[in-house]
Amino acid sequence: MLPRRSRADLPSAEVLDCDHDPMSAAGLPDVDVARVQRWCASQVPEHLRSEIRVECDVTPRHLTICECRPPWADDLGSDWTRFPIARLHYTKTTGLWALYWRDRNLKYHRYQPLEPSPQIQDLLDYLDSGADPIFWG
Repeated sequence: MLPRRSRADLPSAEVLDCDHDPMSAAGLPDVDVARVQRWCASQVPEHLRSEIRVECDVTPRHLTICECRPPWADDLGSDWTRFPIARLHYTKTTGLWALYWRDRNLKYHRYQPLEPSPQIQDLLDYLDSGADPIFWG
């Protein structure tokens, strides 16, 4: 078993443009969480990050990729809006990642055209390809 890394050994959340520590996802492979956080940070050029960001929310069983935008009016406060784009679900017993899409009723469904994969990069590559507008519109 590999030793757990301290927070100081991890890339900073600021650099990754994500509010979550990869160690907070006890049930997910740390390397995959970090890979998705780097992917999210790379989706928007640095000079546009005051207008739009792509971030990931981390839970023990899945990662949710969100498009984040600042308030469009001063009276709305300082909280950015978060629009979920896709969910990457990990099954620990099989070691497979599956892609999920969100319907209009805010429920997630497995994306059938893409088979689950042991490599999370396969799912990220598919999202990058823009092959299905169900994710990015």
